[in-house]
Amino acid sequence: MSWMEDLLLLGIGGIAVSVYGVVAGLLLLGIDRKLVARMQARIGPPIRQPFVDVQKLFTKQNIVPEHAVAWLFNGAPVVALVSSLVILLYLPIGSIPPVLSGYGDLILIMYLLTIPALALVAGGFSSGSPYATVGAQREMVTMISYELPLAIVFIAIAWRMSADGIGDPFSLVTIMQYPLWGLVGPLGLIGGLILLFILLLVTPAELSRIPFDTPEAETELAGGLLVEYSGKNLAMFYTAQGVKTLVMASILIALFLPWNPSGLLGLGGILAAGIDIAFFLLKLVVVVFASVTLVRAMVARFRITQVVGMYWLFLGLMGIIALILLGIDAIGGA
Repeated sequence: MSWMEDLLLLGIGGIAVSVYGVVAGLLLLGIDRKLVARMQARIGPPIRQPFVDVQKLFTKQNIVPEHAVAWLFNGAPVVALVSSLVILLYLPIGSIPPVLSGYGDLILIMYLLTIPALALVAGGFSSGSPYATVGAQREMVTMISYELPLAIVFIAIAWRMSADGIGDPFSLVTIMQYPLWGLVGPLGLIGGLILLFILLLVTPAELSRIPFDTPEAETELAGGLLVEYSGKNLAMFYTAQGVKTLVMASILIALFLPWNPSGLLGLGGILAAGIDIAFFLLKLVVVVFASVTLVRAMVARFRITQVVGMYWLFLGLMGIIALILLGIDAIGGA
């Protein structure tokens, strides 16, 4: 196959993944809102509401504040959306390998995850609003806080695989071929469950969702980072949040829940791919419910100092304990 054909297939795959990311991301936001409403004894908006909101926002005028840095203010939402979609190119969908399979790993994904948050920070600072400035400062503090436990999760899984002599342990494709649960004993199982718990709690902070939504905090900062955004710019930020919700759930599934039913059923071809994708979408809903919906329906917003303490002390310590358990398990199994 020539490089032209490779480039064409890559372009088609990128467009398909982008459409899937936007549709599935907004759908997850709609399901999340509906489930939270039901848990709070409300009817709630229809599941299609995020699509309606985005469509309406795209018809509204973009308003740029007088004292804003216009090019940065308008560019930040574009960077947030595009960077979120790029991460999806490195993530599998059911049994379908990533579009950029073999060109990325967990370290690259971890770096890419910081770009949407940095775009939010840049947009907040460039708006000229004191509320957005405080929100941007809180976003930076929150991002610095959850990066430690997130890095521990990625490194711990890759290190445990490397201890068993598995090559390319940072590759998501490799991790899905050799699930952590099939490599560990009892102590390693406990360590793996701790890592799963950590990633479940990192997810709402990555998405700035309750109780880790201190950068927005409507009751304190009137919307914080996004207080000056409207129209198409706000629509892109909102869509980026949906795509990143899909990204975080997909990462958790790839690391901890990589199984597909087609292998157990002995299926192949298009039927197998369809069943695996349907099962993958079901796992997405379950993961979002456990990591976002359930948490924000039960817990009130944390103060920024509580966010830092939780990630650096509580989850950081738990991550170290998980590493020790996985290390003992690797030595015991050697």
